[in-house]
Amino acid sequence: MVKRSLGKMSKRSRLLRKRISERRLGIPRLVKTFELGQAVCIDLKSGYFSGMTHPRYRGRRGVVVGKRGKAYIVEIHDYKATKRLIIPAVHLELA
Repeated sequence: MVKRSLGKMSKRSRLLRKRISERRLGIPRLVKTFELGQAVCIDLKSGYFSGMTHPRYRGRRGVVVGKRGKAYIVEIHDYKATKRLIIPAVHLELA
């Protein structure tokens, strides 16, 4: 018997597939830009799986502190810790 994978997307792919069908990925979502210091919200509802952060950060608010390639460095506060996540613009929305 093969052991089941317990990766970050296990038990969640069905929920994401349901949300993806509601919202299609268009050109404006692919080319949007953000300024440094701008408040953003992490959104994982797009059909673009490359660069997706862990689902525990879905809905979190943060601040753009830099840019790395086509992605943005977003700083969030997780209780007392400050974390920096590298997220593509597809998964970000203005807060």
